[in-house]
Amino acid sequence: MFYICGANIDDLMKKVLITGGTGFIGSHTIIDLINHGYEVVSVDNYTNSNAKPLSSIKEITTVAVQNYVVDLCDLTATEQIFKDHPDITGVIHFAALKAVGESVAKPILYFKNNLNSLLNILECCRKYEIPNLIFSSSCTVYGNADELPVTESTPQKEAESPYGRTKQIGEQLIKDSLKGSKTNAISLRYFNPAGAHRSGLMGESPVNPAQNLVPVITETAIGKRDEMTVFGDDYDTRDGSCIRDYIHVMDLASAHTKALEYLLQGENDSAYEVFNLGIGAGVSVLEAINAFEKVAELKLNYKIGPRRPGDVIAIYADDQLARERLKWKPEYSIEDIMSTAWIWEQNRTKA
Repeated sequence: MFYICGANIDDLMKKVLITGGTGFIGSHTIIDLINHGYEVVSVDNYTNSNAKPLSSIKEITTVAVQNYVVDLCDLTATEQIFKDHPDITGVIHFAALKAVGESVAKPILYFKNNLNSLLNILECCRKYEIPNLIFSSSCTVYGNADELPVTESTPQKEAESPYGRTKQIGEQLIKDSLKGSKTNAISLRYFNPAGAHRSGLMGESPVNPAQNLVPVITETAIGKRDEMTVFGDDYDTRDGSCIRDYIHVMDLASAHTKALEYLLQGENDSAYEVFNLGIGAGVSVLEAINAFEKVAELKLNYKIGPRRPGDVIAIYADDQLARERLKWKPEYSIEDIMSTAWIWEQNRTKA
């Protein structure tokens, strides 16, 4: 049981607005929230997703989630959602364009979309006195960090991509906007989400060509791609390929629920706090490929290519603060990530 101001948390309003609710992380977080007794309202304009996750959510949880097909850059349409649901107790803001390479090619698009949508959410949170906001941030805010693992107090270097810059600016916008408002906020800086729901009914399924490593691996393995490219093998790392901290999407989903409950319980020390979410260990691209080959018992067709603009050399998390304050702990390994992703890839290919 959780308590706040003498009240049982179960007696409090528990309706949550999820932006980007049909996206990879948003849809899995909806499942975790429903499993913890929350009512969820979703908004997603299907820029890089579709309505299929809503059917999967219903199949997994038996709950039909309402989704607004709204562009959050449209303030009038966004505000209508808040008018329709005056009892929202929190917003978890995932909606954003997120491809690092695309952001290098289309920086203005990323600045307009990611920042204007966030500003509209912040305006609505202030106007409608939404008490809690969770922001989907990213390890890209650290740039090429001088020391690893990174902590929440690691100095931020120059962003390596416009996408990373939107996360840096987004965090500052939130921090500044909270002054004089009734909203408390948390930025969750997560590392590399991957894997799929253990049921095999839902996983990463972008409308546009996948750029994240794990779906590229599984698409190559199943034959949707003739081969995959490892972007660079001459970095100053143990095997020359980039190093990342891969976190299972359901571990990530759990962290969002715990962050929301942390705010509902009034355990935050300030109106704005940040937490790293990772498994606290770095895995290179080549090591990730090897992990997949081990669990799937097959060999991938891949080649070594040139470095990709916008890629950070190596980054992984110190997640001790989230473990201590949010009472959160990742449960899945890199092998679990690969096995659940592979099951999902095979299931969605059959469909």
